[in-house]
Order: sequence, then structure tokens, then C-alpha cells
Amino acid sequence: MPLPRADLESLLRARHLDRTLTTALPPVEYDAAACGITALDVHLGGGFPRGQVSELVGPRSSGRTSLLHQMLAAATARGELVALVDALDMFDVESASAAGIDLDRLLWIRGHVVSNPGMCRDLNQRALEQALRAFTLVLQAGNFGLVAFDVAEAPTHAIRRLPFTTWLRLQRMVEGSQTICLLVGSEPMARSSAGLTLRVAMRDSRVGIRDLGSGIRDLGLGIRDLGLGIRFSDRLFDGLNIDARIVRSRSRDDHVCLPLSTVAC
Repeated sequence: MPLPRADLESLLRARHLDRTLTTALPPVEYDAAACGITALDVHLGGGFPRGQVSELVGPRSSGRTSLLHQMLAAATARGELVALVDALDMFDVESASAAGIDLDRLLWIRGHVVSNPGMCRDLNQRALEQALRAFTLVLQAGNFGLVAFDVAEAPTHAIRRLPFTTWLRLQRMVEGSQTICLLVGSEPMARSSAGLTLRVAMRDSRVGIRDLGSGIRDLGLGIRDLGLGIRFSDRLFDGLNIDARIVRSRSRDDHVCLPLSTVAC
């Protein structure tokens, strides 16, 4: 005999399972950590959420590395330890130091995934899985304010072959902690388990930009914008004009697009 709906809901409430099946989940408040860019932090409700899996995505030369450096610098400036799992071994120490990252507070884990594997795709898959295991171990260790997994130039097919449960497992690891778990890639990876997805891209515009915080500047006199998001000054590369779009945010409903401008170090 089927169990009546009312009795089923009563049993679920007794086991504290009713929220998952019979009612909508209430909004969850998460601590946030400023990324160091004032305008972006305001729209994110204080910054990137702690205790969640978030994503920073965009194509090559979109400003994603500049924003990653800004986040690492802001975290180390607060006295926090940070970790970067650099799956393709592309992290540039001199640029990171120039961006203000305290290298004494950075754990840098270097991987050996290659962007163009040719016929050796299985080797790349194993290398990506090893990088993910290292990422998991760092998250389990705790005591890090920000842990980033940078696979931005990794082959898309290798990332898509990772089990969907990978991201759910990461979310369970960091939930309730003070760690920002950040995935950096060319496209979204975590899908429904991502607390925040921020997409960046070069902006095709000649409109000036006001000061938006550290690492962000006006287009001032003497700066030539080519209309492709790339700026030069006196024949030298000066920086990128980019758009940062909040694609998904678990803690906020407004999905906005902000104009930003990076400065070449």
C-alpha cells in the first residue's frame, strides 16, 4: 500500500530531509573575501564566497590571469596562505611578484599537462587527474584562504572526461570552511555545483574607464585603444580592456557585466 504524502513528509521532517525534497532551500549566507577590485567586490556582495566552488573562466588573453593574480595578491595581503595548482606549468613568478603576490605565502604546485598533446591524449588525462589529486589534498589540508586549480589552457576533451561527481566532491570538501575554491578555465567546468561563475572577455570599446581599484586604471591621455580591448602607449603594451560578467551566483540574483581595465606589469 502506498504511503500517503502527508506521512512521507512527516517522516522526512523527522530525519531532517524535508528541505531536500519537499521545500525550496532557503538562501545560504557565506563569508566573502574581497578580490581587490572595488567595483567587482561590491557586485559580488563583498567578494568571492568562502566555502564554495567558484569559477573564473574566459578565453586566452581575456584578463583571467590578471584577475587570478589580483585575487592571490589580495589574499596574501590579508596574511592568508594561498595555493595554486598550475596544471600546465605556466605560472610566471616575476609577473606574480609584480602584481603584489607575497610569494612566501604561496604554495605553487606545478603540473605537466600540455595544451597540444597530439596522439598522447592518455598521458594528458593521467597528468590532469594527478593535478586534481594534488588539488584535493591541498583542500583537505585546510588553512588556505584561496586554493586555485588553473587548467585554462588544458585540452577541453580532457577536462570533459573528468566525472561530474568530481565537482560535487570538491564542494563537499570546502563547504563550511573559510577557503575559496577557485577553478580557472576557458569555459565553465563545475556546472550546477559552482557557487559563482565569473566570465571575462576582451571588450570591443573605446569608452574610457574610471578607476576601479588596485590593478585597474583609467584610459588616461596618451593611451591608445585599438577597439579590440588591447591598449598601447608609446609602442608598448599597456593592458587590456575587459568585461567581467557574473554568469551565476548562488548567493545573489543579479547577473551583471562590469567594464574593467588591466595594467601590464
